[in-house]
Amino acid sequence: MPFPFRRAGLPLALLLLCGTQGTADAEVIARKSFSYFDIRGNTADELDAALNARGPQIGGASSHHPAATRIRFGGEATYVERGGRCYIGDVKVTVDTDIILPRWRDRRHAEKRLPAVWDMLLADIKRHEARHVEIARDHAYLLEQTILALGPAWSCDRLQDEVGRATERAIEQHDEAQARFDAAEATNFENRVRRMNGSGNSAQSAGR
Repeated sequence: MPFPFRRAGLPLALLLLCGTQGTADAEVIARKSFSYFDIRGNTADELDAALNARGPQIGGASSHHPAATRIRFGGEATYVERGGRCYIGDVKVTVDTDIILPRWRDRRHAEKRLPAVWDMLLADIKRHEARHVEIARDHAYLLEQTILALGPAWSCDRLQDEVGRATERAIEQHDEAQARFDAAEATNFENRVRRMNGSGNSAQSAGR
């Protein structure tokens, strides 16, 4: 999840107008999109097999998931040199999320009770993915505040290094939070899939 920062040089006149403290502007831009993959089947077992065969793959893994949320952080920061020291100028953090959901094509030909069960399962999947988006957005704001809280450095190179380290830590914390959420949800999701197909077969978790 790259987070490239851009250093922007400012005219000397503008630096002088900033005063002794200056004011840093910050912005978080969160963008969300949706993608879909089609599955077919007239029974619960067929839907389960279709999810396992056609669901998205994450991080190069060979296994498929019933749904996924792809997350990409980005952004930029400017740096201001003033009085022999370097300060954070403006900060912009972006977080792009793409929610990948299943789309069932054989609904009208399915077993009688299956559409209602599928609707409950899909609602649960959507809720789960929406929480992944919330976690990503929350950590984007935390990253913004962390960068703004950085004190001045003796050089902009040194401050840029501090921003890079803070960003790496923030992304690690984000990934850990997402993993904890998936771990807590995995068992509940598997139980819901078992109820859908009425068997004791273990289904894949929706670990996104």
